[in-house]
Amino acid sequence: MHIALGCDHRGLKIKQTITGLLTELGHGYQDFGCYDTEPVDYPDIAKRVSEAVVSGKFDHGILVCSTGIGMSIAANKMKGIRAALCHDIFSAKRARQHNDANILCLGGEAIEQGLALDIVKAYLSSTFEGGRHSRRVEKIHVLEAVSLDNE
Repeated sequence: MHIALGCDHRGLKIKQTITGLLTELGHGYQDFGCYDTEPVDYPDIAKRVSEAVVSGKFDHGILVCSTGIGMSIAANKMKGIRAALCHDIFSAKRARQHNDANILCLGGEAIEQGLALDIVKAYLSSTFEGGRHSRRVEKIHVLEAVSLDNE
């Protein structure tokens, strides 16, 4: 898999740990920032990663901020993105299996490093089950189109 990766200054430590895991698992990745602890605005990073995923050049994205909330809100504003904030292994698996999530969001200060790596592994090793879940994901696409029509 090819992963688009990004964080704000509060998610840098976890992102750096995730890059090691991705290399260990044999996944390619591109880091869309940030690269140090100087404060940055998380919507800018979420936009870059979301655009990379929507372009089709990346299979998935991973975004990290202090809680994961800001990144997930910002990423989900982008057409075609289904970003899931996960704080446990179960939700990471279900995000892929049932919601066909294409971006995983993590809280770098909300979960400990070992759990974050387990969540990433669970997310990346799970696949969309389709079936009845396809109908539901399609309804999300319809909602997205309706909100765009109302602008």
